[in-house]
Amino acid sequence: MMSTSSEAAPAPAATVIPIDDVARHHGKAPAVATAPPPAASSAAPAAAAAAATTAAPRKTGLPFFRRADRGSRCVALVDLVLRIAAFGPTLAAAIATATSDETLSVFTQFFQFRARFDDFPALLFFMVANAIAAGYLVLSLPFSAAIVLRPQAIGLRHLLLVCDLIMVGMLTAAAAAAAAIVDLAHSGNIRANWVPICMQFHGFCQRTSGSVVASFLAVLVLIFLVILAAFAIRRR
Repeated sequence: MMSTSSEAAPAPAATVIPIDDVARHHGKAPAVATAPPPAASSAAPAAAAAAATTAAPRKTGLPFFRRADRGSRCVALVDLVLRIAAFGPTLAAAIATATSDETLSVFTQFFQFRARFDDFPALLFFMVANAIAAGYLVLSLPFSAAIVLRPQAIGLRHLLLVCDLIMVGMLTAAAAAAAAIVDLAHSGNIRANWVPICMQFHGFCQRTSGSVVASFLAVLVLIFLVILAAFAIRRR
């Protein structure tokens, strides 16, 4: 009688079937495991915002560099130049009128005739008006320069427009009155038995005539300044 061993017989080895073979057996391709999309990092929005900020054009807070104000700034610059140009004729007219006195000796030095501008109220008013206009043009230069730097300052434009209109009216009246006196000095008035005095007082008539011409030039410049100011205000 054979004896049985106390030790159990070893179990048979398990058969390993690869996954590829199972997939081919069923006619299906093996499933490919796909990794989940990486989570968006918290730094992505910040990077996108920084890129947008870099790509966007920078805006400066200074109004001087605004392209929309280029036309208004050019008009303001022309206004400034014209004020400087009008200052010369008004100052020259005031000085020439104030120094137009002339003395004429007849036969002897003890018998003299004198032509003075302050003997004519119209010429006196003319000299004072030109002096005031010259002073106003100097005082208005800082305001005009401020408009060049800040074209959107409508209040300053209105102020200069009103003052320019006042100067135009005053200077036109003064120049017209002086022109009447100068014409009378050149031509006289036969009906009133007023003889022309420019035949004797050449220097007096030349100075006053030149002053009137210069003053009318200043009036034309001031009128152009008023038109420019009205145009600039209308655009705003």
